Amino acid sequence: MIGIDYGLKRTGLAVTDPLRIISTPLETVMTTEVLPFLKAYAAREPVDAFVVGMPRTMSDTDSPVAPRVRKFVEQLQQAFPGKPIHLADERFTSSLAKHAQIEGGMKKKDRRQKANLDKISATIILQGFLESGYGK
Repeated sequence: MIGIDYGLKRTGLAVTDPLRIISTPLETVMTTEVLPFLKAYAAREPVDAFVVGMPRTMSDTDSPVAPRVRKFVEQLQQAFPGKPIHLADERFTSSLAKHAQIEGGMKKKDRRQKANLDKISATIILQGFLESGYGK
């Protein structure tokens, strides 16, 4: 299972272990390269489903970026027909990822690299989905 934190410039990716217990950061790729990256990854590793973070506002409505994420989900469905794609609320993932970087002792220089934040956000999205019980 792959977790995806889709962004307009960069997209963070995370994966689960085979038992779907824990998620780990995989990579951050330029958004224009995410589908080719996922196809190459799926050619060498088993991928049975995707979890895509859906940006929502505090009032539980789509954020301004949500239409772009929905378009990406359509492209993902075309690229991987038959693979389940789950949408997960991604509110607070960036702030949780920043907190995780600090708590984990990541140096300030490394925390400034937004690519690290993106793949940690994807990890949080995927882990939250697993813990919700839907990932089993």
